[in-house]
Amino acid sequence: MGGHDRKKLIDLALAPEPTIILAEDEAKLYLQASTMAVWTPRGQPFVVRLDPGRASTAFYGTLNVHTGQEIVTQAEHLTAQTTVVHLQALLDAYPRSNILVLWDKAPWHRGAAIRAFLAAHPRLSLLTFPTAAPDLNPQEHVWRATRRAVAHNHTQRRLPDLAARFIHYLQHTTFVSSFLHKYMYPVCADFIGSFY
Repeated sequence: MGGHDRKKLIDLALAPEPTIILAEDEAKLYLQASTMAVWTPRGQPFVVRLDPGRASTAFYGTLNVHTGQEIVTQAEHLTAQTTVVHLQALLDAYPRSNILVLWDKAPWHRGAAIRAFLAAHPRLSLLTFPTAAPDLNPQEHVWRATRRAVAHNHTQRRLPDLAARFIHYLQHTTFVSSFLHKYMYPVCADFIGSFY
């Protein structure tokens, strides 16, 4: 973590208003089921439907690393404009709080639309994860759990039905994250310790 990023975290930690810390990422969902080992009664093989097409939809998912609650937005394509729609959903979900969004360096996280949105909404701050470090992002673990629960071995015939199940699982599951204890609290503790 660079000096500028460390300063941003410390400033937010010391701010009089609380800051909501969120981890964001995107995922694609395909109608084609991914397969996993599954138990079935002897002589009754489990059948997974094959989809010859590439029907898919995209999701923006954002995890509140303190509460484990998820905010999800579905999009046909991942663009700066659809990213702005998701950022607005975050502001709407936390209308009175400062928000720190941790995310990666995806191309749809950049551009004029993103810069204009951030300039118009100063209570929203962004911090990027290091390049090629998806394991640092707790949202990746949310995607993994949701795919295991919904997309592996599914028997849905229509993508909208599968997407609805995906969204329902995300919105009705609490995802425990150790992110604050692993990464955020030590940064603040190091800063406070520097005064002693």
